[in-house]
Order: sequence, then structure tokens, then C-alpha cells
Amino acid sequence: MGCCNSASSAAQSSKREWKPLEDRCCTDIPWLLLFILFCIGMGFICGFSVATGAAARLVSGYDSYGNICGQKNAKLEAIPNSGMDHTHRKYVFFLDPCNLDLINRKIKSVALCVAACPRQELKTLSDVQKFAEINGSALCSYDLKPSEYTTSSKASVLCPKLPVPASAPIPFFHRCAPVNISCYAKFAEALITFVSDNSVLHRLISGVMTSKEIILGLCLLSLVLSMILMVIIRYISRILVWILTILLILGSLGGTGVLWWLYAKQRKSPKETVIPEQLQVAEDNLRALLIYAISATVFTVILFLIMLVMRKRVALTIALFHVAGKVFIHLPLLVFQPFWTFLALVLFWVYWIMTLLFLGTTGSAVQNDQGFVEFKVSGPLQYMWWYHVVGLIWISEFILACQQMTVAGAVVTYYFTRDKRNLPFTPILASVNRLIRYHLGTVAKGSFIITLVKIPRMILMYIHSQLKGKENACARCVLKSCICCLWCLEKCLNYLNQNAYTATAINSTNFCTSAKDAFVILVENALRVAAINTVGDFMLFLGKVLIVCSTGLAGIMLLNYQQDYTVWVLPLIIVCLFAFLVAHCFLSIYEMVVDVLFLCFAIDTKYNDGSPGREFYMDKVLMEFVENSRKAMKEAGKGGVADARELKPMTT
Repeated sequence: MGCCNSASSAAQSSKREWKPLEDRCCTDIPWLLLFILFCIGMGFICGFSVATGAAARLVSGYDSYGNICGQKNAKLEAIPNSGMDHTHRKYVFFLDPCNLDLINRKIKSVALCVAACPRQELKTLSDVQKFAEINGSALCSYDLKPSEYTTSSKASVLCPKLPVPASAPIPFFHRCAPVNISCYAKFAEALITFVSDNSVLHRLISGVMTSKEIILGLCLLSLVLSMILMVIIRYISRILVWILTILLILGSLGGTGVLWWLYAKQRKSPKETVIPEQLQVAEDNLRALLIYAISATVFTVILFLIMLVMRKRVALTIALFHVAGKVFIHLPLLVFQPFWTFLALVLFWVYWIMTLLFLGTTGSAVQNDQGFVEFKVSGPLQYMWWYHVVGLIWISEFILACQQMTVAGAVVTYYFTRDKRNLPFTPILASVNRLIRYHLGTVAKGSFIITLVKIPRMILMYIHSQLKGKENACARCVLKSCICCLWCLEKCLNYLNQNAYTATAINSTNFCTSAKDAFVILVENALRVAAINTVGDFMLFLGKVLIVCSTGLAGIMLLNYQQDYTVWVLPLIIVCLFAFLVAHCFLSIYEMVVDVLFLCFAIDTKYNDGSPGREFYMDKVLMEFVENSRKAMKEAGKGGVADARELKPMTT
């Protein structure tokens, strides 16, 4: 089919009824052209950074005098030690690699090109001299010969800080990186400025390293639990709600009880038998257990109160979950959508980070105050990184919006196909085909609107972080209020965008028309949105909580009986965060399907009444669910005339 005029389509939208899956039109073409031009600009930035020599400096590395390692270099005017032949010196070595300057985002150390990285710790200058003689790799400044390492008075300044940590070259980037964990702890100390006691941070880092096998196993457990939960949703959706409810009650009670039991057990354990070196560790773990136990108790009480309030509506979600389960039976590839989206995001982020690194080494050589070389871009090109940051947000949102449009198109195809045997062989691929042929402009426009809201919020958050402790109470309150308002606006626009993509998938209208139509439908069905969408999302949230609680409980039991740990607060937090992210990736697709089904149903009931020629598209179970919802709301005094007016008898 050819592309139709989006403007005329929008003008006629109010004069005709919706025709699902008919009259495909190219929507928001100007926005597609704008997005393509923007991507060309992103490509220009990447090409410019590579063409100006940044690629060689990034991959091969360069020393503090502007020489690129592993090649011959041209002499730089007025800069000593430049223009050296480093053909046989392929690695960058820092005299003090653990000294970071976070403000300027660089290592505060002299960088040299060396022939080999020291694979073993060098404790004295004699060891450094012997390493240079054996391996032909001089680790001191070019002005100092290896024979002078132990005799020269300048050796303490021109040679690396002792002891020289064992290091290994970073693959593909030719930098000597320390392999000692203590150096990484110093990196973390520089990054985490709120830690006042460095010994605490050392114990946290060592706790992660000694428990890395358990952390990996628990992360795999969260992935398995998420997949099992998806299987349960797909095949036994009728009893899923009650299973989740019972398991969550037992899990919250059991987890809270175990935490208090462990706290009481460790509190009663005799401290006289603990050696002094481990006494502080035991006290930290006891304090952490008390915090966990109190937090779990508060969480359990709040959860019980919420379930008490919503107990009459929990049963109403069963039918909706059943219909969504049918969608996954007919469209099994929906489960893998988060993987493709995540893969696309990772590939783009890798490209973006590589280009950012190229930009960081692009420009002309400039001598700083210490007499070393830095590469800086002058003129208008120095603002390219702003364009690059906007590209990160817009293109990331574009990829996420493509996933939403793909899922919406596939579910719309399922819903508005009366005979499910006539579904396309792969509705997901058919949806992707329609997205590429007709609706990329709509996705570009919707993602750009989110970008317009996200950028000011990020700027305000940056200003707030920079002014922390300096601004007065009024300014701090105004900043936080603006950030909160922009966050709320972003969430509302995200929800409206998702429904706009569904409307576009149904009727092939442009973004603004689809957003208006979706907004009208949602307002007309406000009670249904509250009764169906909210309860359904809440049950999916319970599923996420169940996975996090199960993984966290397993982590507590394993880490409690791990003998070579120090402080396991950080490992447990890492595991729980990963479990929540995995559960969110899986269940967010289910949540998206529920939202699309609801909008399809609302449109179905608005334009069809079950009479000949206007038969319903919906599944019978979905209509029964809405009937039960109407009865429940009427009993609670919330149904009113609106629901009675909207519902029509369903003929079979």
C-alpha cells in the first residue's frame, strides 16, 4: 500500500469510525525526516572524532607528552619528549594509577609508553630496575636511564609510586590496569564520597569479591524465577492471583521471621570467642540485620493493609490475566521482546560511549600547567558533546518506543482478528514490518516529546547536585518541586504515549490524533482504568516483589553460612536490585499487553454493540470480567450510570 496524507487522515478522524487494521498510512513523515537528519548529525560527530586522530589515541593510548604508543610520532612545538618513536612501546603505564581526579574525569598521574606491564608487584627501585633490564620495559620517566633508577636523586619523582602494583593490559585498549583489589577499593573510595570511614568501604568491596560466586548464582536464580513466573502467567492464569497472594503473605511473614531469628541468634552469640579483627565485622552484620528486620516488618504491615483494602478487587484481575495469557499462547515471541530491546540499547550505548571516548581525545595538543599534553577542541565544535547527550536520550527513548509500538501492533492484530486461525504466521514480525513501513515518524515524535521533558529534569538534577549544601532552603524546595513535577509529567506522557501508539496501530493516525483519541477513550473509561488497569498492575508488582523476596531470602541464608565473607550488605543489595530489574523486564511486557488489551476493549465497546454488522471483537472472558467489575463497583457505590451506559450485551 502507498502512504496516505496524514493531515487529511487526522482531519477526517472525527467524521468516521475506527477501522482496525485497515487503510494503513505513513504517519508523521516530517518527524521521521527530522530524526534521520539528527542521526546523520550523530554520525558526523563520530566520523569527526575518528578522522581527527581520536581513534588512535583512544585505542593505542598516549603518554603525557602527546606521543601515541605503538607508533612513530611527530614532534610537537615547544613540548619536550614529544615526537618519540614508540613502535616497541605499545602499552600506557601510569606512575600512580590509583590517583583519580573525578572532577576532571582523569587519572592524576604521569603516563608513559612502556614495552610491557609489570605482572608482579615491584616493591623497591631495585625491582623496577631489574624489571627494565629483563623485559626491556622502562617504568620511569624517559629522562632517566634504567641504570640510574637506584642512584639518581630524582628517582623518587620520576619513577612510579612504590610499591608498583601488579597490572595487566586492558584488552583492545593497551592500558596497564592494576589487578590488586586494594587499588579498586581506592577507586571506589574516590567515587563514593559519602563514606567517611574508608575501612567500611574496604570491607564492603572485599565482601562483594569474596561472595562473587554466590552473587552470580543468585542472579541466575532471579532469572529462572522470572521465567517460571511467566510460564505460570501463561498457563495457569486463573489461579495465579491467589497463588501470588498466598506466597507473598507467606514469603513476607517468613522473611520477617527469619530476619528477627537471625538477629536474635547473633545477638545472643558470645562475643568473647570472636577475635578482635572480626569484632567490628560482627557488629556491622548485627546492625544490618536489625535494619533489615525492622524494614521487613514495616513492609509486611503496609502490604497487609494494602491487600486488606483491595481484597474485593483482587478476584477481578483473574479474567484479565486469562485473556492476556491467551495472547502469549498465540504470540510466544512477545516474551523475548525485552531481550531484543535490551540488545539494541546495549549496542547503541556501546556506540555512544565509544564516540564519547573519541570526543574526549579529539582536538589539538595543548600544554597544561604541569607541562603535560592534553587534547582540547576549540570553537563551536567543543559543544558537540551536548548534541551527543541529547542523542543518547532521544535515540534510547526511540528504541523503547519501537518496542511499545511493536507489542501494541501484535496485540492489536490478535484482538481484532475474529478467527484466531487467520492470524499471521508471526504477528510480531508483521508488527515490525508495519512499524518500519508506516509508523517510524510517530515513534520519533513520541520519543522526542519525552526527551523534551527528560532533559530539563536532568539539568535541574545536575544543578541540585552541584549546589548541594550551598543553596538556601527556599531554592532547594523550588528545585525539588520542579524536578518532582517534571518527573510526574514524564510518567503521564509515557503512559499517554503508549496508548497513543496503540491507537496508531489500530487506526493508522498520526501521533497527535492518536494521543487525542486515546486520551478521550481513557477519560470516558476512567472507572475501568482504575478498577482493571491499576489492580492488574498491582498484581504484576506483587510478582516482582515475590521474585525479589525469594532471591533476597535465598541470599540471606547463603550469605549467613558463608564463612569467608566480611560485610554482606552490599552483595545482598546488588542481588536484590538485579532480581528486580530482571523481574521488571519480563513482567513489564505482560503489563504492556494488559494495557493494550484494555484500550482495544474500550474502543470495541464504544463502536460495537453486538448487533448484526457490529459484532464484538473481544473475548467472552474479557466481557465477563467487565461485567463482574461493573457489579463490584455498583455494590461499592462507585459504578453509577456511566458503566451502565457503556456496557452492551454480548452476543455469541
